[in-house]
Amino acid sequence: MLQVSLGRNFSHSTFVFRGFPALHGHRWLLALPFSGSFLSVLLGNSLLVHVVHRVESLHSPMYLLICTLCVVDILVVITIIPNMLLGLLFDWDEISLAGCLSQMFFTHFLSSVESTLLLAMALDRYVAICQPLRYAEIVDSSMFMWLLVFTLLRSISIMATLVGLAGSLWFCGSNVIQHCYCDHMALVSLACDSTERSSIAGLAVIVCFVGVDISLIFFSYMRILSVVLQAASAGEDRWKALHTCSTHLIVMMCFYLVGSVTFLSRNLNIDIPTDINTFMGLLYILFPATINPIIYGVRTKEIRNGFFRIFKLRTKRIMPIKVCPAGKRQS
Repeated sequence: MLQVSLGRNFSHSTFVFRGFPALHGHRWLLALPFSGSFLSVLLGNSLLVHVVHRVESLHSPMYLLICTLCVVDILVVITIIPNMLLGLLFDWDEISLAGCLSQMFFTHFLSSVESTLLLAMALDRYVAICQPLRYAEIVDSSMFMWLLVFTLLRSISIMATLVGLAGSLWFCGSNVIQHCYCDHMALVSLACDSTERSSIAGLAVIVCFVGVDISLIFFSYMRILSVVLQAASAGEDRWKALHTCSTHLIVMMCFYLVGSVTFLSRNLNIDIPTDINTFMGLLYILFPATINPIIYGVRTKEIRNGFFRIFKLRTKRIMPIKVCPAGKRQS
C-alpha cells in the first residue's frame, strides 16, 4: 500500500525516446535519409519562399498561401528533426516534461495550421474557377485577416487544451516514449491515472481538423474538376486537369490519412508495431513538406517562370567583363 502511495506521489520529469526499437543498434543508419529529407525540405521550401517574395507578379492570394505553407513546413520540420537526428547519431534521447509538452504543442499547432492553409488554398481555387466574376469581391485583404484570426483561434485553443490535459497527468511508471518526438498519445499512454479526457480531446482534434477540413477540401476539388472537365475541349486538357487535381488530393490524403492513423492508433488501441508507427508519424510530416515545393512550385508555370527570371538576372550580373587585348579596339 505504501509503495502504491509513493508511486502516485511521484511523476517523471524526464523522458527517453525509443522510436525505432527494432533498429536500436543501427539507428545511425537512419540519420542519412532523414538528414537528406531535412535538407531537401529546407532548401526546396526556402527557395520557393524566396521566389514568391522577389517576383512581384506572384504577390497574389494563392501564391501568398503557398508561401505561408512553405514557412509552416519548415517550422514543423525544425521542431522535430534536429532533435531526432541528435538521438539517432549521439543517443541524446532525453527530454524534459516541459520540453516534451512544448514540442508537442508546436508540432500539433503547426500541423493544424497547415490543415487550415490546405483548406484555404482549396477554397481559393474553388472561388477562382467556379466563381471567377466574384473572386476579387470575395478574396480580399479582409478575408485574409479573418482567415488569420480563425486559424490562430482554432489552432491555439484546441492544441493548448490538448497539451494542458496531457501536462496535468501523472507519469509514475515507464518514462520511455515509444516515438522519436513528443507525440500526444505516445506521452499520454505512459500516464498512471485516467486518460479518458485526453483521449476524448484527441478524437475531437481528428473530427475538427480531419473530418471538417478534408470534407470541404474534397468537395472543392470535385467541383473544380467538374467545371474544368466541362470547359476543357481537348482530351489533353482534361487529362491535365485530372492529373493536377488528383496529385493535390493524393498529397493531402497522405497528410490527413497517415496523420489520423498514427494519431488514433494508441487512442483506439490499434496494434501497430512501434517502428511502423514512428515511421508513419514522420511520414505525414516529412512527405508533404518535401513534395509541396514540387507540387506547388516546379509544376506551377508562374512560379517556375519567376525562378528562371531571377536565375537569368543573377547570371547576367555575374557574367565576366570581356577585356580586349592591348593594341586592339573594342568594336
